[in-house]
Amino acid sequence: MRDGDVVVIGGGYAGVRLAKRLDATARVTLVDRKEVFFHRIASLRAGVHPNWTVTPFIPYDRLLRNGRVVAGKAVRIDTAERQVVLATGERLPYDVVVIATGADYPEPARFTGTTTEEAIKSFSAHQQRIGAAEHVLVVGGGPSGVELSAEIRLARPDARVTLAHSGPALLHATGSERAGRKARAWLESHDVEVRLDSFMSPGNDFGTYRDAQGNIIDADLSFWATGTTPNTLWLRLGGHGDWLNKDGHIKVDRTLRVDGWLDVFAVGDANDATELKITPAALAQADLAAWNIRAYLNSSGKHRKEPRLYRPIHRTPIIVPFGPADGLTMLPVPGGETAVLGGRTSVLAKAKTLMTPYMRRQLGYTGT
Repeated sequence: MRDGDVVVIGGGYAGVRLAKRLDATARVTLVDRKEVFFHRIASLRAGVHPNWTVTPFIPYDRLLRNGRVVAGKAVRIDTAERQVVLATGERLPYDVVVIATGADYPEPARFTGTTTEEAIKSFSAHQQRIGAAEHVLVVGGGPSGVELSAEIRLARPDARVTLAHSGPALLHATGSERAGRKARAWLESHDVEVRLDSFMSPGNDFGTYRDAQGNIIDADLSFWATGTTPNTLWLRLGGHGDWLNKDGHIKVDRTLRVDGWLDVFAVGDANDATELKITPAALAQADLAAWNIRAYLNSSGKHRKEPRLYRPIHRTPIIVPFGPADGLTMLPVPGGETAVLGGRTSVLAKAKTLMTPYMRRQLGYTGT
């Protein structure tokens, strides 16, 4: 017997994890604008290497045994009627609704359109442009910018590649100076020009870029790995702007409920529970929210379960691949400086497969 209708809006890492956790105990409907799961971790390589083009796309058809997946766009949560309204006009009733709409990433780490064919076309276009470029500029020296620069360099050893970062060191937001030095050393040893303290903006002439000091860079292709934007504008447009903070993230309490609402949860990159927007944090939030949703749906009787409180993750490893055969892993150590592990650990944990077999298993597939 399954108690309660749970509508999960968003089929990213947090959404699929939570839907799968609740599938046996609730009537789950997962709503996503995409027709397949998008394995974003593999997207940077897919935007560079043709043999990775289709790797990020995993069908939803094996995710849920009892629930269902609806391809559609949520435009409003009607809290009075307790219904999720889709762009088609369809209304999905809920006892609990979960917002797991994630964040939007700069290209090439973006699912363009709504169908696999549209996204594949976008990735193929990036691959062709990278293959023809004489000079590629990557703006942003965080994990994504470093990873993308390495992928481009390995794919195009004959091209000029520049990584421009507005901060004083690569990966500086991670708090590990050693990791930043190692990343810079790898890139420069592979003839990637690294420019620090370089806040870039498009120049006056097409194909030119200017830093804060007025220096000009000529590049025929650029990628901006300068952060993400939470996918929450639809909430503001749908009358729930008071649920959002100034940055557009959904305000949640320690049970991962939207402030003031017992039956509305938000998990993953869309909420303000943690500044560390990484996949392990999204998965941990999904697990905790699943527990709290089950407790809420079965809240009567003497065996009532108390909700659990979320504690932001501070000790999760951060892995930055340098292509499939190298990389670095930042491992926070209690009471000490972050340990930085080298290529072997990074390759085994992520760099070689980009966690694709793991995510395929999560969605019910066994092959790579």
